[in-house]
Amino acid sequence: MHFIYFYLLFKRPTLLIILLLSLVGCATVKEKHSEIIKNQPTPAIKYALSLQGTPYNYGGDMPKKGFDCSGFVKHVYEQQGIKLPRSAYDMALTLPVITNDKIQTGDLVFFDVNSKPYSHVGIYLNNNQFIHAPSEQTGKVLVSSLKNSYWQKHYRGARRPKK
Repeated sequence: MHFIYFYLLFKRPTLLIILLLSLVGCATVKEKHSEIIKNQPTPAIKYALSLQGTPYNYGGDMPKKGFDCSGFVKHVYEQQGIKLPRSAYDMALTLPVITNDKIQTGDLVFFDVNSKPYSHVGIYLNNNQFIHAPSEQTGKVLVSSLKNSYWQKHYRGARRPKK
């Protein structure tokens, strides 16, 4: 085996580089796969993801009628036996604060929109992704990135629903 590496190093360095890069690529894919296995979605997250595409409806809190942001979050957690206040603002005031370095799948993420404190809420998924019912313009429940400049600018913190 060492002979092959020696030969490639001196006779075919380009081929050696390609071989090494392909091995690194395989390690990366394996790492991502094991991360997905390690982070199996909870029943709440599975249910929330099943509601993607449900229409936005201001004041809505049921799949058949559609959701606003807090109605969506409240509905998802009620299905798991967890009672939450109806408004995003009240959720933010009553649930325990979670620092950004401790955020976990299922935590709630809060935003100030329309110059109102804690006026939007979503459910943190993983890898800076969250699911929410954003607005009439977007029109439906969807997954967004916390790295999006709009959400970064308006982000106000996370809270953990009590189990």
